[in-house]
Amino acid sequence: MNFYPTLENYISKLSDGSKKVSGERKQILFDLAQGISTDLQTQKKSSLTFICTHNSRRSHFAHVWAATLAAFFRIEKVLCYSGGTEATALHQNTVAALRRAGFRINLSSDEQEYNPKYLISYSDECKPEQCYSKVYNEAPNPSTAFRAVMTCSEADENCPIVYGASARHSLTYEDPKISDNTVKETLTYDQRCLQIATELWIVMRHLSEQHSSDK
Repeated sequence: MNFYPTLENYISKLSDGSKKVSGERKQILFDLAQGISTDLQTQKKSSLTFICTHNSRRSHFAHVWAATLAAFFRIEKVLCYSGGTEATALHQNTVAALRRAGFRINLSSDEQEYNPKYLISYSDECKPEQCYSKVYNEAPNPSTAFRAVMTCSEADENCPIVYGASARHSLTYEDPKISDNTVKETLTYDQRCLQIATELWIVMRHLSEQHSSDK
């Protein structure tokens, strides 16, 4: 598959960053990979819904990167979604950070809408990911048999039951909105984008190695 050049260069550097992830954090990532592997073996697919409170920043980073890196490692039938405990809008700083990473992004609805829909592409050879804010079990997200991956501590703590989820994983990140409207805004969003990309690279690489050894 041909990824966009800037994005492919970005992905090529994730291996270096993965070496700096702590062993404790890697165990969380390996557990997620193992869960996905079990799904693929028993159900022939794995649905991942990344959840944060407003579905505006971290959950979208995770959704887009999980889909991209599953494709990069040629792992089929990993279906990626994102949602919140409430719907707001995909934040413009999240969109900007993904563009800087090399994704190509277009609107599929009126930009003036409160919650516009974006088409986020990593390759011309694949259907783009449609991203906008929604409640986690609202269509087109699955309402049953999905792995809930909690990307913010607030949603993790305040949502003791994720309705319809077959499993739950806590993979929380600091909210980049702490730097909104400051001189550190761009840096903070780029750092969070890179952190999430790096950790999901670890998940998908580990999953790829597992499947290679099973063949």
